[in-house]
Amino acid sequence: MTLWILDTDHISLWQRQHTPLLTKLDEIGVENIAITVITVEEQFRGRLDMVRRANSEASRLSAYGWIRETTLFLGQISQVLAWSPEAERIHGELKQRRVRIGAQDLRIAAIALACGGTVVTRNRRDFGQVPGLVIEDWS
Repeated sequence: MTLWILDTDHISLWQRQHTPLLTKLDEIGVENIAITVITVEEQFRGRLDMVRRANSEASRLSAYGWIRETTLFLGQISQVLAWSPEAERIHGELKQRRVRIGAQDLRIAAIALACGGTVVTRNRRDFGQVPGLVIEDWS
């Protein structure tokens, strides 16, 4: 059975109720979906930046509301893939090979390669540069 790993972009699409993605998720089943700790980091970094920039009661209410919503949303995903020693090793190899993609995308790719999963992303340009990485776009 395929391990489907949604990248941060696809999580954002899911949060915005993107119809083609929702259709595919219904077909696959949420229980068969995974994310990485990198996606969790990116999601919460964005929410914490909103709190940091909040300069009014309304913006603070909104920012903290987003943290709550993000926590509840991510809680429905049962598989959160860890940064493992194997992911660290693969990440080092990819850097040595000079795979030139964003740092966070490279980390997601390393976790996916370590787990043998398929990354679900719209970012074929970057993830497509990673040798051996299987990608799909459900958008």
